[in-house]
This record gives sequence, C-alpha cells and structure tokens, in this order.
Amino acid sequence: QAAISFVMPLRRRRTRALILLVACVAVTPADAFAPLLPARISTCRPGRQHSACSPGLALRCSTRPVSEVLRTSEVLDPSSGTYAPILAGLEGKRSLVVLAPQLGDFDSAEYAEQLAAVTDDLAAADIGLRFVGIGETGAAERFARFNSLPIECLRVDPSGNTHAQLDLHAGPNWDVPGWLANVLPSDAAVQARARAWLNYMAMCAGLGSRGTLREILRGYIGDKNAPERLAPDSVVEAGPIRIMGTRRVKLFGPIEYDQSWKDERGYQRPVELATVRLRVMVEVLANWREYVTDDAHLARRGATFLLDADGSTLYEHRDTGVLTYSATMPRPLSFLEPYIGDRALNPQAFEKRR
Repeated sequence: QAAISFVMPLRRRRTRALILLVACVAVTPADAFAPLLPARISTCRPGRQHSACSPGLALRCSTRPVSEVLRTSEVLDPSSGTYAPILAGLEGKRSLVVLAPQLGDFDSAEYAEQLAAVTDDLAAADIGLRFVGIGETGAAERFARFNSLPIECLRVDPSGNTHAQLDLHAGPNWDVPGWLANVLPSDAAVQARARAWLNYMAMCAGLGSRGTLREILRGYIGDKNAPERLAPDSVVEAGPIRIMGTRRVKLFGPIEYDQSWKDERGYQRPVELATVRLRVMVEVLANWREYVTDDAHLARRGATFLLDADGSTLYEHRDTGVLTYSATMPRPLSFLEPYIGDRALNPQAFEKRR
C-alpha cells in the first residue's frame, strides 16, 4: 500500500524510469542485497543507547550532539516566512522535537495526528513542540489543516539539512545501477531523485527498513494492544471505495457490506489503521506536488528528541524505515507517559466520544 501510493502520481518518462528501478530490484538475486545494505555502524556516545540503537541494526548515528544541531540548525517558520533555529522560542523549557520525513509521507501524517491530540497536554506539562518536516511553506499550511496540528508548532526544512546533519536513516543506501543511470537524463537532480525513489521503494519492500512490513501488516490484521484509530462517524473515499468508520464498506456502486467486527470496541480493529493510511494516501496523491516539491529527499526518515530545559536528551528515537516513527508503534506516544499521563497511551480516545 505504501509503495503503490507514491508511484501513482507519476507520469510518462518518470513512470517508465521507476518501472526500470523496481525491475532492477526484482531481478537482482537476494544474496546480492547483503553488501548493499548499510553497514552496522554506531557512533553513539559511550553509555548512551537510544531506542533505535540495538545490536545488529543498520543505523548510522551522528557524533555531533543533538542539542547543538537543533540549537544551530535553521528552519523555515511557515507562519512568518522567516528562518530561525529549531529551538528558538523554546529556551528554558523542555522541548519535544520531531524531525519528520517529507510532509507527504505516511509517517509524518500519522505522527502529527497523534501529537495534535495532545498539544494541550504538552502545554500543561510545559513541553514545547516543534514538528519539522521536509517541504515548503505551502505543504506546511496544507499539512497543518489536514492533521489539525497548530501551525505555530510546525517548521519546514526544504532541503532536509537538519536530517542530513544528524545522518538520519535513508534506506539501504543504494546507488542507481550504472546501466540505468545511463538511460536517465544526466542532470544531477534527476539522478538524485532516481536514487531517492530506489531507496524509498526498497524500504517499502522491507529492504534496509526494519519493522516496515510488520507495521503494514498490523494495519490490516488489527492489534488488540492498540487503541481505536478511526472516528466512528468518519468517511473515507478512494475512487469507487467508500468506507464508513469501521462498520460499512461500499464498493463499485451496488456492492455494500458490513464489517464482521462492526460492533467491537476498545482496540484497533482489522483494516482500521489501513483505512487511516488510505485517507492520507488520497490526500497526498490529490495534492502531490504541493506536498512533495523535490523527490530527492523522499527516502530520508525522521527522528524524535525530547530535551530537558538544559538541552540534555531525555528521550531519543531514530526511524529505521518507513512507518517506524516510534519505538512502540501500537502506542506511538508512550514515551510521553511520565509527562502527560495516560493521554500518551490513547491520545485520540475515540471510544470516549460515543
């Protein structure tokens, strides 16, 4: 589903180039992937281990202190149109900094929707929120409206410079094969976009993207350990498909049926999270070039940092692939429980709205 959603908006020559990219991956022997995957490199400070640094994980960790990068890296404030350091305005208080992928990415939308539900709780706990996505001002404004995230919390980094400084994950780090590079235009920007698409599509297939396939599957089969994710009165439409909450589905006009779990409550039902992702897909595909102005940054993943008032790191998570924006995906905000209580475990609390 993730892979299909980002291929659909492409046209003509780019479509043909992408087909060649996918074909290249498909015909490559499985044992040839091993040397192409990222090396097991970790330069985390001694004695420190964040949620993504575990044995055997292919991850590069920057040796530059996170607080220094966040204090000095300048990003665009879509409200004012000016650049300023990420932590500007949050001095002297705890700060939750989310570095998100492209604003047109599933991860960005899902995470923002959860955080939007607890903005008041974060304010009550005196925690400032900065949500920094890769994109432009237009994307930020649309993203904020769609996910109900206060735009004053949102910043954009058009070139993904902060993500690059922290060496955040970007897939298996493959280069476009020489024969394919020769087929594509020699322009450096085109080559960079092709490389980004190759690495992104590889992650969608679970290559260099630990946890992605498990998370996609969880969206379809449901999760007894996760809260409800879809409002009872929500309606999601995608072409001939119309899904009404978790109860009724209408397909191709006359075909209509009720979900067998329509009366079940209190957990993430089958296909419920997949429906949330379908809603995001429809929004992004309908406004592709507003959300993704430069495909060259498509593969870059994100990270989460909770900083104390003195700049020390209280919590850190670096994404390992697509749909891995939290160490605890069934309850993505559980790391905030010590600060905002049970709201962190069920931010949207849909079952209480009936």
